[in-house]
Parts: sequence; C-alpha cells; structure tokens
Amino acid sequence: MPRRARATKRAITPDAKYNSEDLARFINKIMLDGKKSKAEHIVYEALDIIEKETKKNPLDIFEQALKNATPVIEVKPRRVGGATYQVPIDIRADRRVALAMRWLRDSARARKGKPMPERLAAELIDASRGQGTTIKKREDTHRMAEANKAFVHYRW
Repeated sequence: MPRRARATKRAITPDAKYNSEDLARFINKIMLDGKKSKAEHIVYEALDIIEKETKKNPLDIFEQALKNATPVIEVKPRRVGGATYQVPIDIRADRRVALAMRWLRDSARARKGKPMPERLAAELIDASRGQGTTIKKREDTHRMAEANKAFVHYRW
C-alpha cells in the first residue's frame, strides 16, 4: 500500500456466463496459482449442480448464500495500557463481501471426500438456507463482538 496516495480500486469485469461482478470476484477467490479457467470450471459446475438439486436459478442461490454469510461487525485487537482488548468495529462493505467469499471458499475446501464442485455446491446451498460452517463462522464473529461490546469506546 502506498504511504501517501490511496490505492485505486481496479474495475472487475463481470463473468462471461452470468454477467455478475460478484461471481467474477468469487471465481478469483477460488483460483489457485493463477489457473482461472480451472476456477471458472469449478464454480460453473457447482452452479450447475445447484440448479439440478434445487430447481432454482443458481445465481439467486449464490447471492442468497453470500448475503447470509456476510458479517456486519467484527473484533479487532487494540492494545491499551499494556492490555489487549478485542474491540468490536463495523466492517466496510467491500470487506464484508470479501470475508463472506473467503469463508465460503474455506468451508467448501474443508469438506472432504468429494470433488471441489460438489463441496462448493453443498456449501452454497447450506449457506443459502442459513446453515453450515460458513454461517456458524459469521454467528461466532457476531457473538464475539457482542461479548466485547463493553470495549467499544476503545474504537478509533
């Protein structure tokens, strides 16, 4: 990050199949070692599985899962007078979405025994229904912030 000027945000091009910027960002999050075509294949195959299982628009399921997984508040450690406090802070909109995508990706990768498209589809379906590992992670984050709301005055 530059010391003086703010870093400029790059415009992201929507994905080819669904014309969605959020989906394009998610494909970039799934990508490993610069293999974007492999990441696209995984995500599109997962969306096809979602469409077969739920009989609904897979982009709607993806957006609902993203919305359900998005945190509103998180805790950050602040050092005050030799003690470290977990201070709850509100999250910027772009960081909210980035955290939700990262949690969805990590939860899908943590599921074992199936190919990645099936794991990703299962995690997205669970998150869209308000259950699963990703939703638990968001609820734990909110619970931690709620427990430490006494330290909110250390926010700056």
